[in-house]
Amino acid sequence: MSRADRLRAAAGRDKSRVAWQKWHRGAMLRENRPNSMPMRQLLLLRHAKSSWDNKALPDQDRPLSPRGRRAASLMRRAMRDLGLAPDIVMLSPSRRTRETLEALEPWDEAPLIEPVDSLYLATGPRLLEVLHGVAETVRSVMLIGHNPGMHELAMLLVGPRGAGARHGPGRAIERLAAGYPTGALAEFGIAGPWQQLEAGGGQLIRFLRPRDLPQDGAEAVDD
Repeated sequence: MSRADRLRAAAGRDKSRVAWQKWHRGAMLRENRPNSMPMRQLLLLRHAKSSWDNKALPDQDRPLSPRGRRAASLMRRAMRDLGLAPDIVMLSPSRRTRETLEALEPWDEAPLIEPVDSLYLATGPRLLEVLHGVAETVRSVMLIGHNPGMHELAMLLVGPRGAGARHGPGRAIERLAAGYPTGALAEFGIAGPWQQLEAGGGQLIRFLRPRDLPQDGAEAVDD
C-alpha cells in the first residue's frame, strides 16, 4: 500500500471512529435509562460479484468471479482495520455467499457460522424476521445475503426520517439510498432488543462499497 493510500485509509478510520463514538455516546445515555437494553451491532454484507461464465449452473451454484474475490479480500482488510468482528454470521446457503464468507477468513476470533436456508433471495421483511429470532445475548450479527432484500432491509432500518437526512456526516445514507452494490457492507447500531427491531430501528454508522476501498495500486474493483 502506498503512503497516500495509507493516509487515506487512516483518515477513513478516523472518520468512522468519530461516527461510532457519536452513536456510542447516545446509546450509552439510553442504556442508563431504566429497563434499557445493551447496544448491539448489525453488519449487512451483500455477497461479492458472482460469475456467469457457466450459464448451465443453477443460480444457487454460481461461484464468485475473480473481481468478486478481489472485492471480498478488500472488504476483509477494511473490516479488520475497523475492528468489525461479529459474534455470529448468518448466511444464505448459495455458493456465492459461502465463498464471500470464506474470503473474510481467517478471523482473529472466529464467529459462530449459521447457514439459514430462508436467507436465499430473501426479501427485506423476511430478513428482519430472521433477526427477530437472534438470541438477546448476541452483541454483533452479520448477515450475508442477496439483493434486493439486503437493500430493502437497510432502508427499512434507516426509516423515513433517516432517509430524509441524506446529507449527514459522510453522506452514508445518501450512498446507501442510491444502491447496494455487490460486496458492499452496511454497519448499523441497534439500541433495542433483536426481537423488537423494526422500521427506523437502526442507526447507520457506515456504508462501505468495494470501489471506495484502497486498491493497493491495482485496478479499481467495479461493483
